[in-house]
Amino acid sequence: MPMTARFSLLRTAIVLVLVLVVAGCSGGKGLFKGKKDRNEGVPVAELYDRAHAQMEHGSWSSANETFGRLIAQYPYGPYAEQALMEQAYAQYKSGKHEDAISTIDRFIRTYPTHKNIAYMYYLRGLTNMARNTVFMARTFNLDTSNRDLDAPMQAYNDFNTLISRYPNSRYVADARQRMVFLRNQFARFELTTGLYYLRRGAWVSAAERATYLLETYPQSEYQNDAVALLGEAYARMGETKLSADARRVLEQNDPQHPWLSGRWPNFPNLLKRLNPLSADAR
Repeated sequence: MPMTARFSLLRTAIVLVLVLVVAGCSGGKGLFKGKKDRNEGVPVAELYDRAHAQMEHGSWSSANETFGRLIAQYPYGPYAEQALMEQAYAQYKSGKHEDAISTIDRFIRTYPTHKNIAYMYYLRGLTNMARNTVFMARTFNLDTSNRDLDAPMQAYNDFNTLISRYPNSRYVADARQRMVFLRNQFARFELTTGLYYLRRGAWVSAAERATYLLETYPQSEYQNDAVALLGEAYARMGETKLSADARRVLEQNDPQHPWLSGRWPNFPNLLKRLNPLSADAR
């Protein structure tokens, strides 16, 4: 057989193989697409029981998917209401915080007078607190240029809404404790930022940060430290009278504070107390 004819046959064979491969892949995709979802068409009560059982076993992602199927197939009625609440909780537990917030907001918009609406505000607060890890990481790194307080502040507002609108809710007591915790975290952030400025000789900024802490978060866990920071910043600026005023306030409120005996700020030890993971504390 001439070489030209052989080459033509070989090329034709290769083209046929490629066509078969492509067709096979397309057919395979069709088969996969046609594969029925095991939750599709299942009665609503059975779907709910299945999702609830998945939650009891800690299969949060599976429960989220099953509740999602239930809501898509049966968007109205008591099962849909309950499924939406439980889906939000499953998303929260599985770490899908953005999805949980979206589901909670959808529930609040759709059922604003629901008997469990207080719980949804509570869950929203918990979810925003769970997003607090970014805020805490930035606090620990003392990175004042990239701070983001949106999530913890939103959590604080969620709990405050719960307490204000539903004062008799069973979740109020826990929400109050979480608000105290968050408030102390905000104060600690301001303190660590002020110390950051102090270490770098930005004494005016350090004093401003301490003043902001005292004005915004009075009676916080870090109030006396803020007074000490203010006194230290004034002392380094040469404002002896203002520094002496801060000292008198601290002597009245916390006579054992280490700044009064010249042992504060000892930055490695201080930062270790504020943040055991700080590189400065190692």
